Amino acid sequence: MKTRHTAILSLVVTLAIGLPLAADWPTSESIDLNAVYRIKDEGLQRSKVMEIESWLTDVYGPRLTNSPNIREAADWAQRTMKEWGLANVHTESWTFGRGWQNQRVVANAVTPRAYPLIAYPKPWTPGTTGLVTGEAVIAVINEDKDFATFKGKLKGKFVLSVAMRDVPAHFEAQGRRYTDAQLADIGTDPLPGRGGRGNVNQDFNRRRSQFWIDEGVATVLDFGGGDGGTVFVQWPQGASADPKGPAQPPQVRLGVEQYGRIWRTLEKKIPVTISMDIANRFLDADQEAFNIVAELPGTDKADEIVMLGAHFDSWDSGTGATDNAAGSAVMMEAMRILKTTGLRLRRTVRLALWTGEEQGLLGSKAYVKTHFGDPATMELRPEHAKLSGYFNVDNGTGLIRGVYQQRNEAVAPIFQAWMEPFRNMGMTTLTTRNTTGTDHLSFDAVGLPGFQFIQDEIEYDSRTHHSNMDVYERIQAGDMMRNAVIVASFVYNAANREEKLPRKPLPKPQPPVGRGTQP
Repeated sequence: MKTRHTAILSLVVTLAIGLPLAADWPTSESIDLNAVYRIKDEGLQRSKVMEIESWLTDVYGPRLTNSPNIREAADWAQRTMKEWGLANVHTESWTFGRGWQNQRVVANAVTPRAYPLIAYPKPWTPGTTGLVTGEAVIAVINEDKDFATFKGKLKGKFVLSVAMRDVPAHFEAQGRRYTDAQLADIGTDPLPGRGGRGNVNQDFNRRRSQFWIDEGVATVLDFGGGDGGTVFVQWPQGASADPKGPAQPPQVRLGVEQYGRIWRTLEKKIPVTISMDIANRFLDADQEAFNIVAELPGTDKADEIVMLGAHFDSWDSGTGATDNAAGSAVMMEAMRILKTTGLRLRRTVRLALWTGEEQGLLGSKAYVKTHFGDPATMELRPEHAKLSGYFNVDNGTGLIRGVYQQRNEAVAPIFQAWMEPFRNMGMTTLTTRNTTGTDHLSFDAVGLPGFQFIQDEIEYDSRTHHSNMDVYERIQAGDMMRNAVIVASFVYNAANREEKLPRKPLPKPQPPVGRGTQP
């Protein structure tokens, strides 16, 4: 007699139990529990997801688009997937612009007392001209009238460019998982609200940057939202990978506590001297970026495709562990699981690891435009009709708790059935809501089913996202293994169901409104 795991090769799930889902729809979706068991067994007993994570973060480090790091990491990823036996492993180029790399950071306060500074240069800004020592000055410029106040006074100075803020204590843990009540709230469908970031005065920011340059400042200093050693760092407003883009002065983000010490000392009319040696270099030779692609060939429906993906690039201050080596490692591991188990796939399964996500989903947008359609005109390519769906992971290391349906109501009963074998792992929630800022949007923009999973936040927004603390130690191994198993199962189900996933109506053409910067 077979074990309880393998006795039933398939199960027709009719859900009538009350789960914290968007709704409870009866469905006759076929679930191959033997395949689910084999996926779980391989992914939980012989996982390589943390090994992949360590290679991407510890060995290759931060992976800025068009940096040497990301090119070396991509070479490793391709070699590894070829060793696993994946097919059609290659890169596809798209035009990005110049690369950037930090090579050295030395930052210290020198007088009135010597102490080291927690300091990170902002990507795509120049460094200093060797070791530079100079006075620190407060020069907050928020309006045009402020230019006159500081004109002719900042040459060779280290400029404290933003007003110091309070740094409150943390009376609640920065890391957290979703409670049942929070998941229930996510599962509701809220009324539409006004969104967006608001207008940014790009012209003023450009003129202020040029003012710093004209004044000859040593470095512009500021701080971010983190504290306790956490420093959030991205490129500054107005920075660009375009070699002909607006010039930038040297810019460095400090730990808020070090910035505060300098600020308060200067307020006491006591001079502060700072010394920095910031070696940054721009990489203009090759302005073509790339996406990494690999496949598991299908059988009787091989001309149809199921895609899974995550962005491979990161910012520079940490090692891009939760954003998004985590997603890349999970997706690579899902492909390894499907290959190793030898499960039959009717449709071809295609993995894509994107670059340029941090600058506005640029890699996935380029891929979708080439393969599926142009959202600006809604002119569709032949492959558009062949894609069943795309699954994305890009919310850190946290456990997958459900799926954002992206207003695709018709997939709810299908996903509900697929989630049932993972209810005991905590995957219980469907929501019709949209979620933004990840690469599934590139597919959604041309009417293709694209989905991001709901994940426990852990420390994502509070500590790791775009910060120097985005490192291997913040990764939750158990969550990563379970996530790879869940993704592999979803991809397997999508590849083997009789019909492709249902689609929403085709969107109207969406002419571009400008190049994104920091999603």
